Amino acid sequence: MSGRPGPPAWLVGQPGLVALALLSSLLALFVLLPYLQFALFGVVLAYILFPVQQRAEEHVRPTVAAIGVVGAALIFVLIPIIYLLTIAVQQSLRVVSAVRDGQLDLASIEEFLEGIGYRVDLAALYESNQERIATSLQEITSGAIDLVGSLPRLFIGLTIMLFVLFALLRDGEEFVAWVQWVLPIDEEVSDELREGLDQLMWASVVGNVAVAAIQAVLLGVGLAIAGLPAVIFLTVATFVLTLLPLVGSFGVWVPAAVYLLAVGRPVAGAVIVVYGLIITFSDTYLRPALIGRTGAFNSTTIVIGIFGGLAVFGAVGLFIGPVVLGGAKLVLDCFAREHSGEPTT
Repeated sequence: MSGRPGPPAWLVGQPGLVALALLSSLLALFVLLPYLQFALFGVVLAYILFPVQQRAEEHVRPTVAAIGVVGAALIFVLIPIIYLLTIAVQQSLRVVSAVRDGQLDLASIEEFLEGIGYRVDLAALYESNQERIATSLQEITSGAIDLVGSLPRLFIGLTIMLFVLFALLRDGEEFVAWVQWVLPIDEEVSDELREGLDQLMWASVVGNVAVAAIQAVLLGVGLAIAGLPAVIFLTVATFVLTLLPLVGSFGVWVPAAVYLLAVGRPVAGAVIVVYGLIITFSDTYLRPALIGRTGAFNSTTIVIGIFGGLAVFGAVGLFIGPVVLGGAKLVLDCFAREHSGEPTT
C-alpha cells in the first residue's frame, strides 16, 4: 500500500458540490474577463487608498467614508490623470508631425560633436531613419489610444472600477476574511500568504509607482524650465519608462538633451544631461527607502512580471504582473513545506 495520504474528506464526500463550486468560479471568471483590467485597477486603487478609508472611518460610518474616498479619488486622481493623458496624446501627435516634417536642425549637433572630436553625418542618418522614428512614435500613440478604447467601453470600465473600489474600501476586510474562510487551507498558512501578498503589493504598487511618479515629476519640471515642448507627453513617458526595468528616465532625458543640441542650446542640453543622471541614480536611494521593508522581489521577478503582466493584463500588469509571479512562489513554498515538512529557502 502507498503511504500517500488520501484525498480530503470534503472532496470525497461532496464531489458534486466541489464540481459546482469550480464551475461557478469559472463562469464568474468569464464574466470578469472583458473588464478584468478595470477591476484590477480598482483593486490596486483600493489597496493604495485603504489607509485613508481607515482614517475616515474613525469619524464617519464605513459607507460614508467609502463614498467620500471614492469621490476624492475621482476628483483628485482619476479625472486629472485622464486629462493629462489626453494632453499627452495630443502632444505626442504633434511630435510625430514635427518628425515627419523634418523640423529638427541637426547641423548644431554635428558642429558640437565635431568640436569634441567626433565627426558624424547626422543629417544623412536622420533622413534615412526619419520615417522609422515617426512610425515608432505613431505606434506608441496608437497603442495608448487603443488602451483606452472606445468611449462607451471606457465609461463602463471606469464605472466597474469605481464600484470595485467602493466595495473593497467599505467591505475589504470582510472580503479578505471570506476568502480565507472559503479556501480549504489552514489558518496559519492563510495568514502567511496574506502577509506575503501584502508585502508584494506594497513593493510593486506603492514602491514602484511612487518612484516612477517622483522621477517623472522631477524630470518634467526640469524639462519645463529648459523650455522643451510637449512637456506633459515627456513627463508621462518618463513615468511609464521608469516603471519598466532596464529603461528608466534616461529614455526621455537623452533625446531631450539631443533636441536641445539640435536647436542650438548646448548649455541647456548639458544641464539636462547632468540633471537626468542625478534623477536616474536617485533610483538607487528612492527604491530602497520606499520598499525597503520587504525583500520579496528580485530582479528576475520584476523583469518577467512586468513584461509578462503587460502582455496578459494590459497596463495594470505593470503592477499586478510581479505580484502574480511573487505570489505564485509564495503559494508553491507553502505547498512544498506542507507536503515535505521541511522549510523552503
